[in-house]
Amino acid sequence: MAQTYSLEMAGMGSTPVVKPTSPGYGARLRRYRATITLASQADGDTVVLARIPAGSVFAYGIINTDTSLGSSTVAVGISGTAAKYKAAATFTATNTPTLFGKTAPAGFSATETLSADEIVLLTNTTAALPSSGTLVIDLYFSNW
Repeated sequence: MAQTYSLEMAGMGSTPVVKPTSPGYGARLRRYRATITLASQADGDTVVLARIPAGSVFAYGIINTDTSLGSSTVAVGISGTAAKYKAAATFTATNTPTLFGKTAPAGFSATETLSADEIVLLTNTTAALPSSGTLVIDLYFSNW
């Protein structure tokens, strides 16, 4: 059977062996938690979720709420690229932690580090958020 290597491990099959240098390989995972009190935030409003330091690599996120977001949609990203990490979508499941992320977020590859600190935002679109409840978003980034 043929053996192939992932992008991070490609150098392990060469002579001389080249150790993995991907910024996400063997790195420590860090969680950035954002707890949002729902209060009828309007369509187009943003909520600052986290400040991510330069050199970090996005891994994934988890969204969870105790109240259905109804017909409102939310995206996770940055100013100018609202859906960098999570495209705008409805979220009606309650008390059900749901993973999100993209293989290659807009603007960089899945293994590229942030070149500068980044403010991550939740952008509300389509309709106002519910008048009460709690929304929690955990963002996971790896760092060397």
